[in-house]
Amino acid sequence: MSRLNKERQKSLEPVRIDLAKQKIEAKGYNVVQMGKTELRFMYKQQIIRYFPYSGWASGGSIKDGRGLNHLLKQI
Repeated sequence: MSRLNKERQKSLEPVRIDLAKQKIEAKGYNVVQMGKTELRFMYKQQIIRYFPYSGWASGGSIKDGRGLNHLLKQI
C-alpha cells in the first residue's frame, strides 16, 4: 500500500528521523539509519527497527507498537 500524501511524507520524514535518532541516542543507544526510512539499534541483544514517519517500532525485546514515546518508555 502506498502513502496517501507523498509530499507530506517527503517533508516530515527527515525531521522525524532526526528527532527520533536524537532521543534514542540520548538514552545511550547507538542508532544506525537504514536507507531513508528506518532506524535500527540494539536493545537487550535484539535488533529494534523503528520507522519514524509511521511511528512503527518492532523487535524481539519490545512490544511492537506505534509512536516514539511508546518506544522510549519501553527502552
